[in-house]
Amino acid sequence: MDADIQAIRDQFLGQAFDEKQFEIDPNVTAEYARLCGETLPKFTDPKDPDFQASPTFVASLSGGRSLPAGFPRFGLGMDAGKGIECLQPVRPGQPLIGKTHLHDIYTKTGRSGRMIFVVARLAFFDEAGTHLANSDSRIVMREKSA
Repeated sequence: MDADIQAIRDQFLGQAFDEKQFEIDPNVTAEYARLCGETLPKFTDPKDPDFQASPTFVASLSGGRSLPAGFPRFGLGMDAGKGIECLQPVRPGQPLIGKTHLHDIYTKTGRSGRMIFVVARLAFFDEAGTHLANSDSRIVMREKSA
């Protein structure tokens, strides 16, 4: 198949293809923090004046689509890891807007041939448009041979 990765990058990178609003329940984030072993009240006690979702919470949220319409299928996609970037606290009880775009597309070659990695970034914003966090999901696909 030998897809032209640069052409695919030019066509798909940086373009939002999904938007979803999330209502974050304070009790859910507090329980999530406790289950992760967190002990700080700002993550476990909704009554704490600095209450916020623990930094990894956004990785549990997902948009409606993982890839944009028309994105080429190279083969079966497998999870290749997650990454989180916290910019500002996520405050449960306030609406959160998630916008998904492809952040990176790159290849690596291994014993089984070329692997194509796609990084879908779900960027989170509050109602004022403040960028709060990013949650990256990496997908790897082994390119089908021609």
